[in-house]
Amino acid sequence: MTVADLLDRPLGVLRLSLTARCNLACPYCLPDGQEPSGLLSLEQRLQVAKAAVALGAKSLRLTGGEPLLYKELDELIGALQPLRREGLQEIALTSNGLLLSAERAQQLREGGLDRLTLSLDGTTGTSVAAMAGLADPAAGERALEQVLRAIEHARQAGFDPAQGALKLNAVIQRNRNAEQVLPLAQLCRQQGLELRLIEYMDVGNRNCWRRAEVVPAAEMVRTISEQWPIEPLGRAGSSTANRWRYRDGRGCLAMVASVSEPFCGDCNRLRVTADGIAYTCLFAAPGSGLDLRPSLAAGRDQGDLQAALHQLWRQRANRYSEERSSSATPPGVHAEMAYLGG
Repeated sequence: MTVADLLDRPLGVLRLSLTARCNLACPYCLPDGQEPSGLLSLEQRLQVAKAAVALGAKSLRLTGGEPLLYKELDELIGALQPLRREGLQEIALTSNGLLLSAERAQQLREGGLDRLTLSLDGTTGTSVAAMAGLADPAAGERALEQVLRAIEHARQAGFDPAQGALKLNAVIQRNRNAEQVLPLAQLCRQQGLELRLIEYMDVGNRNCWRRAEVVPAAEMVRTISEQWPIEPLGRAGSSTANRWRYRDGRGCLAMVASVSEPFCGDCNRLRVTADGIAYTCLFAAPGSGLDLRPSLAAGRDQGDLQAALHQLWRQRANRYSEERSSSATPPGVHAEMAYLGG
């Protein structure tokens, strides 16, 4: 069964948050370090994934907070594997990489994780500290070294960047790390990684978002292309990223431009928080999601959960980024990024 929303957008991706906790305090996210009450059990998470796949989801991304803090991660990934026979095509995970040891990377790969995206917002101790909420450049330098090791651990475990199985995310914010665009591009060219540069977004409220602090994707593309010529590859359907290829053959570059170039028109992502609240937009208002826990209660039929998600998606009409772009209205109140799962 497939389900489409009011704008004829099918459900394609489930972003399943495993925890709202994080071991960093990035200023564009600012998690409060608290878990919501009533966290889903592993079995309930499996039920949510199964219902989403039954409604057409082909991709599952495990998020947080920091998903490597979730103690049952390996067990969950293993338990998700039978869903491949029901239509699930890939299982991915986004992490800041600080907890990704060589052993952990190997466990994830052998357990059935297909893709891994790591996050790094700078190439110096000072820039990493500023973007990760760390105390000083020395702490930033240690974090940078940990992420660089995590990249190598992931590569050695079999997450092949050439096959799109390992990528690097970087949020760029004016007056914080905008000068890191070229150094990050250089690092990824050296590492053979696709760099995904992400515009600073008004997700949540604690980050005190201001449009003036957004570095538009077009500006970042221009900066990089002046150093290393690139040619466009475009944006695949329902993807969040426009992609370019370096003309010298040194890999690819991607831009996630939710602010300057919204892609609401084919957005196909459903988000479920760690406590079982389903949201149909990253910029949703707090409390506007659907509580799935009644449908997940002991004794309830799996069909009840599937019916609840089906109805939620059929009523979906979100296109916040397009509305933000075409209106002078100030952004409203949004649920926090660490809670939604990014």
